[in-house]
Amino acid sequence: MQLEPILKPVEADMRAVDALIRRHLDSDVVLIRTLADYIIAGGGKRLRPATVLLAARAAGFTGNDDHRLLAAIIEFIHTATLLHDDVVDESGQRRGRDTANAVWGNSASVLTGDFLYSRAFQMMVALERPQVMQVLADTTNRIAEGEVLQLMNAHRADISESDYMDVVDRKTASLFAAGCRLGAMLADAPVAQSDALARYGCHLGIAFQIMDDALDYDATDNAFGKNVGDDLAEGKATLPLIWALSQATDDDASALRRAIEDGDCGQLEAVRSAIESTRAMTYTLARAEDEAAKARAALDQIPDSPYKRALLELADFAVRRSF
Repeated sequence: MQLEPILKPVEADMRAVDALIRRHLDSDVVLIRTLADYIIAGGGKRLRPATVLLAARAAGFTGNDDHRLLAAIIEFIHTATLLHDDVVDESGQRRGRDTANAVWGNSASVLTGDFLYSRAFQMMVALERPQVMQVLADTTNRIAEGEVLQLMNAHRADISESDYMDVVDRKTASLFAAGCRLGAMLADAPVAQSDALARYGCHLGIAFQIMDDALDYDATDNAFGKNVGDDLAEGKATLPLIWALSQATDDDASALRRAIEDGDCGQLEAVRSAIESTRAMTYTLARAEDEAAKARAALDQIPDSPYKRALLELADFAVRRSF
């Protein structure tokens, strides 16, 4: 599936959001401007701002440009988390090219991430909506908790599926849910619709992350835009490994535990073999499909429109993509 046709109903809004992102990334500090230009050139799917725009429109938003500013804020928060994540994970590649920390170093990346967070909150003030600030303050705090939990779980082979889902909920799903809820709030939608769209965003985010974790063992580098096996190198026990560990023979399980604890990418093919023999990918994809189905079901309370149909297609895209 391709993303561009799905986002056709908000094509003009997306162009305006890109312009807002460029304008608000400007700084008279040269290094910030340089890193910002590099980040913009890196592209990305812009999935989170797209869901904000689609949720606002699906909920009946017809006002000024607040939905576009909100979408840019969500993207700033997301990008800040990526900059920090790449430093923590010591990542060298994202979207098929060197990460900012690999080019400019950890200090510049962390501080630029801090700039993006603070700029996002400056933009929130401009919206003059205390509820927006409350939701996003709570969400950024929840994301930070998820990042710390993930760090605590690194190189641990004994984490449960529940532990894994807790991190996914905090790190990924919470921002999708917040963006969709706030889009509905901008439209002054009934609480039931705001809650429904937040549930949609939560389940979409979970499906999206589970698929990301599946692709780390099932994609090619060129298709995925990062090094396959990065999660293993970082000692992350994601859902395919958690399931494989629960189903593997004693010998295979022992090898999997060592690979996770040591972050040994040299064992990638053996790990992939264990994933295949335990049908871990089948289980993982079924979990992603289940979350996508829950996302679609959450939209039952939303009136039909091109925007709702795009949200439904996004749930399909989340689990059928190869990148």
